[in-house]
Amino acid sequence: MAAKVFITGAGIISSIGLDYKEVLSSLKASRSGIGKMTLIDSVHKEEIPVAEIKKTNAELKELANVPGKAIFSRTSLLGIIAAREALSQAEIENTSEYRTGLISASTVGGMDRTEKFLKKYLKDKNHGRLRDIITHDMGDSTEKIAEYCRISDYVTTISTACSSSANAIMVGSRLIENGILDRALVGGVDCLTLFTINGFNSLMILDKNGCRPFDENRNGLTLGEGAAFLVLESERIVEKTGKKIFGAVSGYGNACDAFHQTASSPGGDGAFLSMQKALLKAGITPDKIDYINAHGTGTKNNDLSEGNAIERLFGNSVPPCSSTKSFTGHTLGAAGGIEAVFSVMAIEHQCIWPNLNFANKMNELGFLPVTELRKDAAVRNVLSNSFGFGGNNTSLIFSKC
Repeated sequence: MAAKVFITGAGIISSIGLDYKEVLSSLKASRSGIGKMTLIDSVHKEEIPVAEIKKTNAELKELANVPGKAIFSRTSLLGIIAAREALSQAEIENTSEYRTGLISASTVGGMDRTEKFLKKYLKDKNHGRLRDIITHDMGDSTEKIAEYCRISDYVTTISTACSSSANAIMVGSRLIENGILDRALVGGVDCLTLFTINGFNSLMILDKNGCRPFDENRNGLTLGEGAAFLVLESERIVEKTGKKIFGAVSGYGNACDAFHQTASSPGGDGAFLSMQKALLKAGITPDKIDYINAHGTGTKNNDLSEGNAIERLFGNSVPPCSSTKSFTGHTLGAAGGIEAVFSVMAIEHQCIWPNLNFANKMNELGFLPVTELRKDAAVRNVLSNSFGFGGNNTSLIFSKC
């Protein structure tokens, strides 16, 4: 039987808060981080809302305690801030004490610096300096996080579109279960870039009024940025240290419906399989799930596909369900990590987070998302979905200990 994997720390930075405490406060207050662009110089800044972290890179350097002249992408800075908070919450000062790994996820890496370099280069071809774009690779942010957190036993990067950091959590859990690592810092990070804004706009799936997950009149997603990491530790280490645990990663499942490059299958085949696998891994039946933190992007395709998959699995007994992307926007490679932290918060504080901006029930679905904060809810098992382009679907189950 595989060893249990416990959660002993969590760190997060997003548009609704610069740390765990601030984010929790925003969730409880139903305070969204979606608004007007202020930090990105885009031709669409007056018409396309985003979920920005209202801090410049210089201010993030101070928060991350990174030297002012150091060359860091925004992605790396966000990742360091969240990762350090997770380690601090887990009371880990010496990452060499046990076999410790970092599994970090991203989709755009250091694209923010590359874009700035390109603008200058197009004006002056002699401007080109390798150091300006050496941060472009997604692995650069992982290496920076590992360096600042002093992790060297195992370091890797995962990029599977919007399921990236959910897969990082799954991989970290498996490495601990199989005795390869004792501890793992797992999650992901992505920053807003012109590349993602223009790219998703070209697909015509950005809602100019802000995302409305599971609403009949939904018209697309809202892009956001952020980072979130969990500290996972083996049962042996937790028993030895006697530290506080926030829950456990009890189940996980990954499946691919291979239906389309960007669209989910109408029936939600991959989503259904990933949720089914997660339940099987956790050894529980659907009726034991107390809350579903849905992928819920607000696009016409995703919400219908995911909704169909949920109803296939849960029938007429769909548990309370909501999409927290109505708070943070879609943070791409960081989404699974951010929503994993939200799931841990739901268990720790026995709350179910609301699905903001919902007004009209979808005609094709029988269930309604939760629209108001539910306090004092009995939350033992949370199912968190993260579905990526190409049909890479991952579902995680977090459980109260």
